[in-house]
Amino acid sequence: MAKIQSQEISVTTGRIVCSTSGIDGPGTLIVRDGRIASLKTDSPVSADSTTITSASNSKVQLEFSNGILLPGLIDLHAHPAKRGSVFGVDPDSAILARGTTTVQSQGDAGADGVDDFVASTVHESRSQVLLALNLSRIGESTSDGCFADLAHADVDACVAAATKYPDLIRMLAVNVSHHACGDNDPREVLQRALLAAEQSGLPLLFGMRRPEDWPLEEQLSQLRPGDVVTYCFRRTPHCIIEHGRVLPCVLDARQRGVLFDVGHGMGSFSFEIAEAAIGAGFLPDTISTDLQNRHAGQSPQHDLPLVMSKLSASGMTDAEVFRAVTSTPVAVLGLEDKAGSLCAGSTADFVVLDRESDIAMSDVHGEIRTGNRFSACCVVREGQIVVEN
Repeated sequence: MAKIQSQEISVTTGRIVCSTSGIDGPGTLIVRDGRIASLKTDSPVSADSTTITSASNSKVQLEFSNGILLPGLIDLHAHPAKRGSVFGVDPDSAILARGTTTVQSQGDAGADGVDDFVASTVHESRSQVLLALNLSRIGESTSDGCFADLAHADVDACVAAATKYPDLIRMLAVNVSHHACGDNDPREVLQRALLAAEQSGLPLLFGMRRPEDWPLEEQLSQLRPGDVVTYCFRRTPHCIIEHGRVLPCVLDARQRGVLFDVGHGMGSFSFEIAEAAIGAGFLPDTISTDLQNRHAGQSPQHDLPLVMSKLSASGMTDAEVFRAVTSTPVAVLGLEDKAGSLCAGSTADFVVLDRESDIAMSDVHGEIRTGNRFSACCVVREGQIVVEN
């Protein structure tokens, strides 16, 4: 897409938080030519104040006395797709406008659809859209399971596509659920995914199978350090909690370096499970929405700030929540030079969040918790204001 002329933007907020640099306090952020020029805080921790020469005479000054300024949020698991996916949503109107500047598509496209996905969604969006490439050649292009035909789990095609777009494809997606696999053996699907991951050098984004079909211990034992298990706070048909405790196989997987992602979606977040896990010290590594077109019209609208709010209500601290949508997904996706930082010279992607207190929020089972709810009041992508309320 064509770039909009750069602005000089000055944003003063009551709190600026950057997990990468350790900044947490009131201050002012200056943007010039699409990059962060300087950050001045009143907190004991200070940032590099190196300035960048501006080529623009346009200046905007914003002040949010009660706002929280963060690097642009990163959603590790959602469904940004303008076409070709049965789950797809427009990444700019449904995701970027609500505070997420970088979003990874969870398996919307496989090898057969990746060229069109890159052309129609990646190149035609202001959002930074990445792809966890589906092991299935057909991706999520039909309402049938993507592995209902085992021939679609094509290792060679998957590796070739991943090699073609190394800057955009950061993970491989494999869901071994009953719906995804149909009558096919989920063990064979995972083995093919692991082979493709080994050949491409990419981590897996893994959706589990119900334990009565395949014990979770056996599933998790196949995963490698850096692989990510999504839907980690689901109550059914699989669950990481038993009798109020985190399953030993889950703890063992984390000890080996396997990561865990929320993937809220339509059926994968339970306050009861999240509270039990967090209370036991088992926090998600990343917080994600699994945002899809079935969320359209919900009130409040499903987005990453809302899911962050639910994790806060479940017992995570601000610092833990903020890391899980900025610096940790940056590390998982290898985006250290492209996102997640407010240091001078970084791309000017950031969000200012409002926080309302004593708001009732629901999980996917209708259970209610009351807590602070975040919402985006200002979004900046590559130095351009996307939203300002």
